[in-house]
Amino acid sequence: MIKTYEKYLITLFLKKFLNISLIFLALVFILSIFDEITFFQKLDVKFFFPFLMTALNSLSTLFEIFPFIFLITAQFFFIELINKNELEVLKFNGLNNIKIIKIIFFTSFLIGLFLITVFYSFSSKLKFIYLDLKNSYSNDNKYLAIVTENGLWIKDEIDQKIYIINAQRMEEEYLNEVSIAEFNLNFELVRLILSKRVDISNYNWKIINPKISKDNKTTNMENYNLLTHFNKDKINSLFRNLSSLNITQLMKLNSDYKELGYSTIEIKSHLSKLSSFPFYVSIMAVLSSVIMLNIKRNKPIIVHIILGIFLSVTIYYFYFLFNLFGLNAKVPLVLSTWLPLLMLTFLISIGLVRLNEK
Repeated sequence: MIKTYEKYLITLFLKKFLNISLIFLALVFILSIFDEITFFQKLDVKFFFPFLMTALNSLSTLFEIFPFIFLITAQFFFIELINKNELEVLKFNGLNNIKIIKIIFFTSFLIGLFLITVFYSFSSKLKFIYLDLKNSYSNDNKYLAIVTENGLWIKDEIDQKIYIINAQRMEEEYLNEVSIAEFNLNFELVRLILSKRVDISNYNWKIINPKISKDNKTTNMENYNLLTHFNKDKINSLFRNLSSLNITQLMKLNSDYKELGYSTIEIKSHLSKLSSFPFYVSIMAVLSSVIMLNIKRNKPIIVHIILGIFLSVTIYYFYFLFNLFGLNAKVPLVLSTWLPLLMLTFLISIGLVRLNEK
């Protein structure tokens, strides 16, 4: 059974978390709406459409900053306890600082589980709708690429020609087992190009030993160049917005990438960050708690807010740097996700050493 003081502390933490989250959601909305208005200002859309687009994208952005929301939530949680002298009352009734931190840790962990299982699935769906709608108004809509169980599919439109390209596998800067169907603007088939291997290191593809079929005639060539909107880097970049996919879709995409021969390191990195998310937010809340219990209690609120922002920015870049090391194979991928958390845990343990003496 949850004791009365535990219910009180959990409820207080949840209230602070919801309030801080709503404040950050409002800030995200306000900062994002200007970009959407700028994007749609010359397009024929309804007045409310940029606001709708901002709303669709806001939850995904909010999810990215949840770890820092937990940090600031813990700050304001302790500010209220200190201002009301409730810490002394709790201690008088046998509740020490370590027990309070345990309650914060487990509450944050459970909230983190909810966010990763429910909130993230919902926000990723909204993000997918957002990207789909925005793509329909983008100049890039005339060319796109997707990965399916049948390989990599690319639609390209260039020089009054439409190309539908399929490749069974991607290997570094080459596409293997490639078929290229060329159509005119009326979608009438002009010719079909087949090749075992295509060099896509730049936008001017080098098709190696192609077979070109046109008007019921097949021609074998040594090499053939085809100008496209795609190269290796462009194709790679098209699949990097992983926040629009839920966990099940990410695992399916990871499987498809393996079959295609495409690098799965970014998907694995994203999945690793999602799996560590409940621990990440819990550690951030505990870190903030330890700092609040170790600093002088007569400091004004603005000092705590500035400290929270400074810590958030520092930890963000620290975490981002290790993630970058993992993506570039400088350190093992799992280590790039968990090592920053282990280091933060070590810092917390130092602060806990004499915490109960306060």
